[in-house]
Amino acid sequence: MAQATHNSVSSIPRSLWIYNPALDLIVGCGAWSAPLLLFAYSAGASNTLSWSIAFYGLALFFNYPHYMATLYRAYHRAEDFRKYRIFTVHITAVVALTLLLSHLWFRALPYVFTLYLTWSPWHYSGQNYGLFIMFARRAGAKLSALERRALYSAFLLSYAILFLSFHTGPSSDPLFISLGLPGKVSSVALLPLALGFVAVSAFGLSRLVGQVGWKPLLPSLTLFSTQFIWFLVPTILSVAEKMQVPQNRYSTGVLAVMHSAQYIWITSYYARREATGESKANEEKDGWRPLAYFGVLIVGGIALFVPGPWLASRVFHSDFSTSFLIFTSLVNIHHFILDGAIWKLRDGRIAALLLNSQDRLSTATAAAGSGFAASMRWLVGSSRGARTLRVSAALLLLAWGSIDQARYYLALHRESLPDLQRAAALDSFDSSLETQLGRKELQSGNLDEAAAAWQQALRVNPADTAAREALLKYFTNQKRFSDAYTLTSRSLRYSPKDANLLVNHGILAQQLGHPDEAVASWRKAIAFDPSQLLAHLYLAGELDKEGKAEAAIPYYIGFLDQTAHAGAQNRPPASDVISIVLRLAQCQAQARHPEQAEEAYGLARKIASQTDEKKLESFASVAEAELEAGQNKIPPALRLYQAALKLDQAVNDPRSEATDWYSYGLFLRDSGFPSRLAYACLLKSESLMKPLKDAPALQSVALVRTEVGKKLGSQAAQLKRDPASALHDALALKEH
Repeated sequence: MAQATHNSVSSIPRSLWIYNPALDLIVGCGAWSAPLLLFAYSAGASNTLSWSIAFYGLALFFNYPHYMATLYRAYHRAEDFRKYRIFTVHITAVVALTLLLSHLWFRALPYVFTLYLTWSPWHYSGQNYGLFIMFARRAGAKLSALERRALYSAFLLSYAILFLSFHTGPSSDPLFISLGLPGKVSSVALLPLALGFVAVSAFGLSRLVGQVGWKPLLPSLTLFSTQFIWFLVPTILSVAEKMQVPQNRYSTGVLAVMHSAQYIWITSYYARREATGESKANEEKDGWRPLAYFGVLIVGGIALFVPGPWLASRVFHSDFSTSFLIFTSLVNIHHFILDGAIWKLRDGRIAALLLNSQDRLSTATAAAGSGFAASMRWLVGSSRGARTLRVSAALLLLAWGSIDQARYYLALHRESLPDLQRAAALDSFDSSLETQLGRKELQSGNLDEAAAAWQQALRVNPADTAAREALLKYFTNQKRFSDAYTLTSRSLRYSPKDANLLVNHGILAQQLGHPDEAVASWRKAIAFDPSQLLAHLYLAGELDKEGKAEAAIPYYIGFLDQTAHAGAQNRPPASDVISIVLRLAQCQAQARHPEQAEEAYGLARKIASQTDEKKLESFASVAEAELEAGQNKIPPALRLYQAALKLDQAVNDPRSEATDWYSYGLFLRDSGFPSRLAYACLLKSESLMKPLKDAPALQSVALVRTEVGKKLGSQAAQLKRDPASALHDALALKEH
């Protein structure tokens, strides 16, 4: 099979290839896509650190230079600079202003980043389509307008399918703003898009094969398979596995490396042919210097991505990572715009150089050569000063790039405190680095150093949630509640809709004696995130404490509703839930909603019974009994008191048992039951109270017992000697 493939490639005319069959098919046409994607997936999963370092190196030699290749093409000749002035000057100025705005108004970043991530796959598709058509025309195919539209539609539909995956449902990335398309809508749209892709692909490819045969179309067919692997396979997997396509993988992962390598492959060919043509037109020796060309791309790529974020983070006192994302997004967007303008096969000079049209090549290159010669500037001249400046700038940028790579390498060693400290010394404006440094300092017992690192992280990125939470925990553990309150107040300026932050701010405001501010903060937290359990609970508790029972009820109910829908692992202990149900019932009783209070008490007893919380079940029974007695519902109150006392016998809690006997005695006294039964209950309560040495409570029981005893006369003394029979009768008492 390998020999057959080799023979098939060998039989294709040499004029079809750009460099050679192997390089063109693997890099230019993307034949390495499937194995490289599989390797990146397995390597990234098994060794994240090594893969991160390797990928950073790949970015320096592929991703960054490929942007510079576009700038080289647009700016190095005055003729091209003037021809595309709207893009080289005006659009560039707009992008530069956007870059400045994004550093002054960070809320613009998600919109810029979303545009970048959404546009990237379309840019990749456009490059694949352009190369597909180039190879087809080099193979001798003559495409009609209908065939071009069909093939273009195939690439367009493959992107549209991926676009649906990107923007279906909510985004898991805070920097990516999803359109939030309903899953059902996307599922319905997916089938006609897929069928349309199959139909136009079959039509367009069959017409091409019919013209020139399949062998000359091997590069084009390989490119078409690359488009399928890059865009349709992930969507198929996402549908089959019910997983969302990660948007950033298409712009920051190995796919971007393959696209960049493909871009450098074709632009270097164009630059070589352009330089060779200019040399021939000027009757000079070959002007193509590959090392100089690639050196310019590498150094220029570093210049685009390294100094900018470093300088911007210091000038604007912003987070390095945020600045890097802004630069990455806007450099890419500028690249997409410029690339779409300057690479058109309908342009005569581009067609002459890429389609191997020898009859048009000399005229095109001659014009280019004369234009280039006329527009030479001092900076690119051969004078000693210009050469010294160029060499110095290149060395400075390479050194800067080396420092940046060293910082990146050190920052990846998250378990090494010395490495993190060295990385922070190179750049202290990286909030994620400072946050990790703070955690490592904390693990090493350096509390003050940890706090200093988190404070630095928040200075450069006030919205850094991880640093804020770590510093907040540090302040509260140190009992520095005023500092913690100041921190949450300041953080709310940058994250006003952060529900967790609002909850914590409310707790601190309450701690420092600002109940109104606490209530307002918790109300906002619930408005932004109704699932905030603690916000419901704290708000209900504060309103309850202020005597606003009616206002507290909805928040107690909200807490219980959220608890009921939470997973078992996220629910508070049963004893806590029962206590909150009891508070709800008490508020409902105070607000004169007795029926609702009865239901709540019943729920509390039910949960307590199911979870074997006998003490709380007893408490709920007594509380409900008092509610029933207050409404003169004697029979249910009697049953509840008796049930509570039977539960008390199984709980070793003399104080609770004494209190319940006292309450039962008062109930019997006030409900017209025999005084001897009430007196016996009070005696029992008093006997349980004496060992507790609670003088006020004991005095209250003795006072009521003496009052009831006066009505009994001599019978009281007899009961004192032997209350057991009366107590038995009290527990066995039936309704009357």
